[in-house]
Amino acid sequence: MSSEWEVVVDAGAVLGEGPHWDGERLWWVDIEGHLIHRTDVGDRSDEVIDVGEKVSSVIPRRGGGFVAGYPDGVGFHGADGRHETRLLIEESDAHSRMNDAKCDPLGRLYTGTMTQGGASSALYRVDHDLGVSTVVDGVGISNGLGWSPDGTRMYYIDTPTQRLDVFDYDPQRGRCENRRPLIDFSQRAGYPDGLTVDAEGCIWVALWTGWAVHRFDPEGGLMQQISLPVSKPTSCAFGGPDLDRLFITSASVELSDAELADQPLSGALFEVSPDCRGQPGVPFDG
Repeated sequence: MSSEWEVVVDAGAVLGEGPHWDGERLWWVDIEGHLIHRTDVGDRSDEVIDVGEKVSSVIPRRGGGFVAGYPDGVGFHGADGRHETRLLIEESDAHSRMNDAKCDPLGRLYTGTMTQGGASSALYRVDHDLGVSTVVDGVGISNGLGWSPDGTRMYYIDTPTQRLDVFDYDPQRGRCENRRPLIDFSQRAGYPDGLTVDAEGCIWVALWTGWAVHRFDPEGGLMQQISLPVSKPTSCAFGGPDLDRLFITSASVELSDAELADQPLSGALFEVSPDCRGQPGVPFDG
């Protein structure tokens, strides 16, 4: 594989996150910048929507428009970007906000929260009828999500645990059970953040403060390491016409002036060309 990185957009994002390939463009967010990005990875043009508040995730809807994560829940937008309605999930907690989100193979939305001050957060499932269920509680920072190519495994990161866990998953019912640790990051550089799963079933994890993205086999063995020029990669997703390019978001938040001078590309969107392909992004079917 080529581990040479390229800059797609030098966006200077405060907290870039949540890349999602829709078949034509890459969607991603700058949480603290209140921005949704839609990037043409061919000509490098970047369309930006300012939503006026923290936005933690963005996923297209199967019927058009998109769903985005906000402090108190998820908002539904039309194709023109206009905010139409909101599904409140944690409206009573002023210290929490939605964080990473992704859809399962049948288009159910999984979205988790993080809470300032160490209070407990959770991972939620939003079904096709917009019913909300708590999937995991007692969470520190709900982060990376992904599914194996056959849909029978769900991967999940609660960052403060320093682990990537795996669940047995029933894609027809949208049920996960038998949670167990798969990868321990406590002795590795950085903290596990966002993830994606490629077509071979291998798991790619962005390492916050780890300057890298790592690829693991389905049993948790380290296979590859991609070094980056920034300390805070946040998440990754496959995209491009052949799903053979890995796109990586990053952050500049809480870096000192000296650190920013040393890593001026912090907050950029990067790409690398690994020797594998990803799975198509799944839109929200609700």
